[in-house]
Amino acid sequence: MELIRQPIFLLLMTGSVLFELFLAVPYYFAFGDEMKLVKTSALAVMLLSGLFGAVLSASQSLAREIRSGTALAVLSKPVGRAQFLLAKFAGLAAALALLAYVNLLGVMLASWMAFDAYGSTNLTALGIFGGGVLLAYALAGFSNFFLRRPFVSDAVTALVVMATLATFVIFHFTHQQQSLGQQAMVDWRLIPAGLLILFALWILAAVALACSTRLDMIATLAICSALFLVGLMSDYFFGVPAAQGSWWASTLYSLIPNWQLFWLADALETGKTTFHWAYVGKALGYAVCYAGAALAVGVALFDERELS
Repeated sequence: MELIRQPIFLLLMTGSVLFELFLAVPYYFAFGDEMKLVKTSALAVMLLSGLFGAVLSASQSLAREIRSGTALAVLSKPVGRAQFLLAKFAGLAAALALLAYVNLLGVMLASWMAFDAYGSTNLTALGIFGGGVLLAYALAGFSNFFLRRPFVSDAVTALVVMATLATFVIFHFTHQQQSLGQQAMVDWRLIPAGLLILFALWILAAVALACSTRLDMIATLAICSALFLVGLMSDYFFGVPAAQGSWWASTLYSLIPNWQLFWLADALETGKTTFHWAYVGKALGYAVCYAGAALAVGVALFDERELS
């Protein structure tokens, strides 16, 4: 509840989902690859928005509380430091799941609305979803003015509900022509692809929370961004030397998460029509183990941190 009451969380959720829908508006003239271009770009927006959300939320929930003295007040009660840190991660993981859910709706809508040179922009779908966003903000404003409830958290809750209803109405009561004589179909394979991105965000959240025990937001963002960029090129930097027997490359290849394993957007367009859910389960196990290791380091760092 503390995280979704942050204005930056609401702005990040709204801005990312609207930008994903905007990706399906222009005429790309990409010689038949328009759908692939929109789908890949929307998933990239989902990943990057989750990266910023993880770092900003971790800094807001831990580093700011340490500076303001709130953490010291909580830990003066019969609450252990490990319990405090793990509870922060649980709330952060839930908030990221909420952000990823709304972004996944935007990705599925953008993929459904994409069209080639023979199609056109679905203004009806854009109007329905935009109306849902405006209605969510209006409901939050009503509850804030008349019921004295917090605006941001009510807006986030209303946005989740209205985005779900708008997506349901668009998929069931509107039509989209993607190509000449070809109607758009919902790509349900995006659900496991979105889950893999969520698992990657949980790993980043654990690393960001561990960094926030000692560092401020800018330093945490720099470390997580560097980890993200190096992990994208992990196969090139460390995979090839590790295959040749280099011990240092093998060590770094194991320590730095390979984000390409969570990015399967290309597999959606290479003839693989289904996902193996066993792979998603293995990815979940890897995310749990890596996040647990990062949190163990965070607990060790936080246990020695002077809070007074």
